[in-house]
Amino acid sequence: MTPAHRTGDLAELVCSNSLRSSSISNAVGVLKVELRRLDSLLMDSADRAAVPAGNALAVDREVFSRLVGEAIERNPLIALHRGEVSGIEDLDCPSIVATGPLTSDSMSESIARLTGREHLYFYDAIAPIVESDSIDTDVVFAQSRYDKGEGNDYLNSPMTREQYAAFVDELRNAEKVPLRHFEEEKLFSGCMPVEAIARSGDMALAHGPMKPVGLSDPRTGERPFAVVQLRRENRGGTAWNLVGFQTKLTHSEQRRVFRMIPGLEKARFLRLGSAHRNTFVDSPALLDERLRLRGYEPPLLFAGQITGVEGYVESMASGLLAGLLLASDLTGIPVPPSCMLM
Repeated sequence: MTPAHRTGDLAELVCSNSLRSSSISNAVGVLKVELRRLDSLLMDSADRAAVPAGNALAVDREVFSRLVGEAIERNPLIALHRGEVSGIEDLDCPSIVATGPLTSDSMSESIARLTGREHLYFYDAIAPIVESDSIDTDVVFAQSRYDKGEGNDYLNSPMTREQYAAFVDELRNAEKVPLRHFEEEKLFSGCMPVEAIARSGDMALAHGPMKPVGLSDPRTGERPFAVVQLRRENRGGTAWNLVGFQTKLTHSEQRRVFRMIPGLEKARFLRLGSAHRNTFVDSPALLDERLRLRGYEPPLLFAGQITGVEGYVESMASGLLAGLLLASDLTGIPVPPSCMLM
């Protein structure tokens, strides 16, 4: 287990449950199309585990993980061993290192010994999840931005200018979980903690995760000054994720500050936000064009988060590509042509 995971299931999604836009007018949408054409197990599982999320692909985490686990366990060509691999120096066959969002200390030290390089890292944060029947439905309203998807896939908590200003002030002053003495805060710009965004400017949240564009409160017919959106976490609609509200606040401060959000005054949190360190290698210097560690035999490939990619879809694609490349090296069968993967 790791500080970010909660179960022992395969392919557990530890941050958001969203795989982002499904539109083929942007890169991540095109990447999804390629993954489907290449018969990606993870993409197929995500499609089968989908929950309503407007123009995005979001999944029920438990269903997604179960589908992946079942496919792995029933595949006669795969032997699943549950346990820690603490190093790579003794690997005596072609291998792929894909340690996910958290690489253990022992594995990190092993890779550092082998490569002679210190690892790079950044901090990722996780958003809270609230129980649906603790949300005040007299305050929030159901609507997707610009009525995409089913038109009402998200819950929206509207804020006035005064409510927004008070909320931002509390966010800025709330207590954070402190870094350890040897750690330096390096944040990934695509997953900034909500309190860090709040500190960057008075209107940063109103133009970021709390932007009200494409929404109108049906009770007033007007666009709110700001909104907090909640995205469905599971098919039963019993849990909702605070969209864009990844945080490093202490648990007590999360309960206090996030209950200032209209409609969440009595919120029961199924999961509180947290931060975790993501470790990655210096891929341009260490890996060749086929994701192999330069000058190492037998072939040792790296895939997913540890290569420096960020995002579920990008990590899925990196893993599939590593598998195709290694299979190609071993069999001589060329990798299918693509525009996004290669």
